[in-house]
Amino acid sequence: MEEYVYIDGKKYRRGYTTGSCAAAAAKAAAHMLLTKRKIESVNIDTPKGIPLTLKVENIIINDEYIECSIEKDGGDDIDATHTMHIHARCELIDKENEELLLVYGGQGIGVVTRKGLSVEVGKAAINPVPMRMIRSEVGKVTGENLEKTIGKNKAIKITIYAPKGEEVSKKTFNPRLGIVGGISILGTSGIVEPMSDEGWKKSLSIELEMKKAQGLDKIIFVPGNHGEQFIRENLNLDMKCVIRTSNFIGYMLKEAQRMGYKKILMAGHIGKFIKLSAGIFNTHSKVADARSEILVSNLAMMKAPYEFLEKINRCLTAEEAIDIINESKYIDFYDLISNKCRFKVKEYLGDENIEVEVMMFSMDKTLLGKSDNTDQLVEVFR
Repeated sequence: MEEYVYIDGKKYRRGYTTGSCAAAAAKAAAHMLLTKRKIESVNIDTPKGIPLTLKVENIIINDEYIECSIEKDGGDDIDATHTMHIHARCELIDKENEELLLVYGGQGIGVVTRKGLSVEVGKAAINPVPMRMIRSEVGKVTGENLEKTIGKNKAIKITIYAPKGEEVSKKTFNPRLGIVGGISILGTSGIVEPMSDEGWKKSLSIELEMKKAQGLDKIIFVPGNHGEQFIRENLNLDMKCVIRTSNFIGYMLKEAQRMGYKKILMAGHIGKFIKLSAGIFNTHSKVADARSEILVSNLAMMKAPYEFLEKINRCLTAEEAIDIINESKYIDFYDLISNKCRFKVKEYLGDENIEVEVMMFSMDKTLLGKSDNTDQLVEVFR
């Protein structure tokens, strides 16, 4: 791994996610299960394309199972999970169905109790990308013919756990999201990129300047990975026009204006853009989190009954509210909010010569709503 990155002239150390830790621990445990030999380190590939070599610790080898752990390292962007150990237990069990590799969450891994997240209710909070990493890395050890490796009537069971997870989770947003009993196994790239707010914003701005220098006068703003996937998978647009804003939507809009961009298409998850519709231009929850209030007030203006508003107000996430709205007669809510986003952005920029349209989607990349002239602007990007 390239251990350091330079942002605005300063040196920052990269780290790796709990997802990478879980995948590495699972791979190491599976390797030791099959060989019955200890290993000191394990190699994994990350979705970002950066390989990692991680130290294997807390190894237990016996006839029934193998256990080991990987220490989380957040680099210079530490959070509550920094230095905690993510463990994996690997064991052979009798096969109960056709599934040969079973992955579970154990002690200290939270359980999802509310709709609206990328993991089903009742399941361990191991997000989709880390789950794919675990299965992929274990597969590299067992080989393509898993049944031949472990025996016809056997399956491999992997349990990811974190002894300090329940304690650490109290310092995270998990309790507010309806994830109980522990931490989440997270990460979409496998790598923690260390960036202060100012350094982060500067790096985003540099990318915007580079695209302008390449001759672009139109841009697509997305908050992050989900927005990029939505543009690629749903709209099939040229990804060279896509720039991430992270939570710094207002900053990036002003930078685009300063650089002379004339057309801005924005695509984001309802959880981010519900804030934007109320004029909140830094969407980090630590800065402003009035999602419930904005949802309720707009639906109230659509003359939704009090009982309906109560249901919306009890939702822990905007994503959770989608099911309730979709089953109601207030489906126009999404277009309303998209148009309000557009209005707030235009008001914020104060420039009639900049064309702005807004699209809003759900976690499964389903288009929810769009501002009035979005279709015409989308065609400009084809």
